[in-house]
Amino acid sequence: MQNGSLQLRLAGERPAGPEPAQPELQHLRLDRLPRHVAIIMDGNGRWAQQRGLPRTEGHKRAKETVRTIVETSRELGLSYLTLYAFSSENWQRPSAEIRVLMSLFRRYLRSELDRLMDYNIRLLALGDLARLPGAVRSAFDEAIFATRHNTGLTVVLAVSYGAREEIVAAVRTLARAAQEGRLRPEEIDEQSVARHLWTADIPDPDFLIRTGKEMRISNFLLWQLAYTELYVTDTLWPDFDREHFFRSLLEYQRRQRRFGRTAEQQTLKGLRRAVG
Repeated sequence: MQNGSLQLRLAGERPAGPEPAQPELQHLRLDRLPRHVAIIMDGNGRWAQQRGLPRTEGHKRAKETVRTIVETSRELGLSYLTLYAFSSENWQRPSAEIRVLMSLFRRYLRSELDRLMDYNIRLLALGDLARLPGAVRSAFDEAIFATRHNTGLTVVLAVSYGAREEIVAAVRTLARAAQEGRLRPEEIDEQSVARHLWTADIPDPDFLIRTGKEMRISNFLLWQLAYTELYVTDTLWPDFDREHFFRSLLEYQRRQRRFGRTAEQQTLKGLRRAVG
């Protein structure tokens, strides 16, 4: 796919019905997309409750949204998509809801494996996977192993994940190395900490989307989100479709990422990069 602008629907698709109400949604710069998008998929339970359905129906409906966003990310040429699927705090939810979620994970991984292979998508997982039921862990292991050589989009599922837990684990590893004389305390820096996080081989997210209106990070990638652009939408995850995704990416493209610099410094840096 060439750089330039992107129609609201990807090449080869014609939107049904009238043109979108906001003309700016018709264009998306393919040369200014984030490399790594992370999403806090929130609102499944509320989506179901608004319709008089059990919370678990919202989780089931969310599976279709995951498929849509994964396929759209692949078509756009994104490199990484990280989805916050189940936090370490979610283990406190009712046991019946947890059983449904675990069953959905297992069925999704097995039903989508052929699609992942066909689309050259690599799957990774973050979190304390040892807490997962054996069948779910096996499904993750199978999908991760089968897709390990795929070179397209990398989809990272954060499951049984907590950022504080991740950071504590990294600190313990570094402390053990220092205690054993393999590392001097003064050698510990940001890079050494990052190398011991579960995301060691994954670039930090450029853009974080949170659906469902809540204005918090919820113990998600606390280290990695230091300079990530944040976007919160009222839209509940089961309703988050391609147009909502494009809308969020357009908002990202309106931002100027400064990384602590002034706007003038960042503009000058961009000009130097373009010239050199």
